[in-house]
Amino acid sequence: MSKLEVDKIDPQSGTNLELGTSGDTVTIPTGVTLDASNATTTLPSNIVTTDGSQTLTNKNIAASQLTGTVATSNLGTGTADSTTFLRGDQTYASATPAADSITTSQLAYNPNPFRNIIINGDMSIAQRGTSETGITTEGYYTVDRFIQTFSNGGTWTQSQDTDVPSGQGFSSSIKLDCTTADTDLGTSGFLSIGQRFEGQNLQYLKYGTSSAESLTLSFWVKSNKTGTYTVEFQNIISGTDRINCQEYTISSSDTWEKKTITIDGDTVSGKNINNDNSLSFWCQWWLGGGTNYTSGTLQTSWGDEVTANRMSSSQVNLADSTSNEWYITGVQLEAGTSASDFEFLPVDVNLQRCYRYCYRINGNATDEQQVGGAAWCSTTSRVNHVAEFNPPLRAVPTITSSSDIIETVSGVTGMSTGGLFDDNQSGLCNTVGVAIEPSSGTPFTASQVAFPRLSASTSSFIQYDAEL
Repeated sequence: MSKLEVDKIDPQSGTNLELGTSGDTVTIPTGVTLDASNATTTLPSNIVTTDGSQTLTNKNIAASQLTGTVATSNLGTGTADSTTFLRGDQTYASATPAADSITTSQLAYNPNPFRNIIINGDMSIAQRGTSETGITTEGYYTVDRFIQTFSNGGTWTQSQDTDVPSGQGFSSSIKLDCTTADTDLGTSGFLSIGQRFEGQNLQYLKYGTSSAESLTLSFWVKSNKTGTYTVEFQNIISGTDRINCQEYTISSSDTWEKKTITIDGDTVSGKNINNDNSLSFWCQWWLGGGTNYTSGTLQTSWGDEVTANRMSSSQVNLADSTSNEWYITGVQLEAGTSASDFEFLPVDVNLQRCYRYCYRINGNATDEQQVGGAAWCSTTSRVNHVAEFNPPLRAVPTITSSSDIIETVSGVTGMSTGGLFDDNQSGLCNTVGVAIEPSSGTPFTASQVAFPRLSASTSSFIQYDAEL
């Protein structure tokens, strides 16, 4: 092999300098640097190195000339191109994008306030109390806005619990504890827990149109009972309701697991969500069901309700043992195809949202509690009391109370609410007139001013319920 050592090779003026001919290989030894910083250079279609130690300085390489994998050790350092930036969905955009050219889905987070359709999804508000035993019928028991439903399905204790997924920011969960088992739900038995919604709050979902929004549900769940469960979304409309039912699996016993479920919007014409303050839509977690609910084909896209298609044929029966427990927290339902981080709200904001559906005054062990505004003795056997609500209640409430209300002017004790004397409401329910009555007799002076109070007891309460 011949060897030529020179300092510089200049081609004849107006000609090109060639190294080899087609088919030849020009080998660049280890450690050699090709510096093209002071010239415009055309590279060959293939540059081959044997050990990765050669460097190419200040040369732009066309994308068509780059194939294979670059070792991490061969990647340099530097700054990103100032003319572009990487969006949350891993696509690039101009650093000065045109107006309205970036959508919410392209951001790394969902910036919309109150994006969570679920109210009290962190389970932090429990006006009615933190524990209720002996549950066998439908009702709201502890954590606000979550309703437990039944047909048979055993006996349960529901509580606001402190068992939560670690490091997620939650302090409370709902715990369901089976205290009397029902090993066979037969044909019509079922149990579930869920949340119901006013349709007027969901018009932006655009159901019944070609632009109907997708929904994404995310939540944390834990149970000793592993297996397949069902979540059902239901649009309550005149005629036949619409349902969309999805399976999820609890894989590990007694372990918090995060679940995410996305469904398409209902685009069928006429299947819009009612625009009013009534029950129009709801989301429920099925915990068991008889064959009337499990014997069909699960309705995994929007369709008219068929009872047999509402639960998975593999749906577990959480009521089959008194050892069974089920926990849930961090529930978020939002428009879109991805789950954003849970939207934590200040406790006062969360409580105000719950007040629309339930307003409860609880007594305490040391002081008598004022139960509201102006009051007077309308007759010798009744005190009329005006209750004011801010925010307004969803609708005229159902009123319940303990039987230890005190009227301080006359000194009458042992009273309870006797219903409404004025519920003439149109639109917002800001006030109602409440009748408070003694257990017996006629102890009052008609037209006298009255001051009803709750007795100094932790069991004293008056509750205004406008739930769906």
